[in-house]
Amino acid sequence: MSKYTTGELAKQCNVSVRTVQFYDTKGLLPPAQLTEGGRRLYTDGDLTKLRLICMLKSIGLSLDAIQGILKSEAPAKVLNLLLDEQLKQNEQEVKERQEQSAAIKIIRESIQNTDNIPVTSINDIGHIMTNERGLRKVRVVMFSAVIPQLIFYGTIALWIMRGTWFPFVIALPLYILAIVAVIKYWHKNTRYICPECNVTFHPPLKMAITTSGDKVRYLTCTECGYKGYCVEVYANIKSN
Repeated sequence: MSKYTTGELAKQCNVSVRTVQFYDTKGLLPPAQLTEGGRRLYTDGDLTKLRLICMLKSIGLSLDAIQGILKSEAPAKVLNLLLDEQLKQNEQEVKERQEQSAAIKIIRESIQNTDNIPVTSINDIGHIMTNERGLRKVRVVMFSAVIPQLIFYGTIALWIMRGTWFPFVIALPLYILAIVAVIKYWHKNTRYICPECNVTFHPPLKMAITTSGDKVRYLTCTECGYKGYCVEVYANIKSN
């Protein structure tokens, strides 16, 4: 069995030594062995694990989500579902880009041959663009919650620094309403795939907001009762 130092392991995965050390402190990648001199040594299994962590990071998962997957009772099932959904999204994006390119070519040829642009071509492009925007709409709405949050924290800072409390009193109910609206929108437009029964389910709002996650969330499946990490998908994305 091969043994790797921190530097050798980092080089194998094209990451920095500091990154490997950081994953160690987070409990994601503890060394297999510590020498008497305190040197960290890693195995081939650790090398595979680091490559998996890097791959999951590359598709947008947070370290907390990755740690949850690795510690779950069925990590392979959760990972397979996650990769399946990511592949479906990628393939859908490629398909939409190809259809959009084809529609653009039709319009370009129409413009060259006549002063009139076919209405059907305009409708095709509009449909494609609408579908593409729909896949990203939930994320955009969720990100927009940052704006009222920054304003709210700004009123707190103003109160502390200058003793002006009135903006805080006005901002507080508006902040609460904005957060509630965003949470309801997110819950309405997301579903989860259970790795045990492979069914897409819609958990109650209380269950969804009391657990944390990024693309995966620790939930109880409403169909089979499985408790563990489930893969998040959007309500308008069909999953088998």
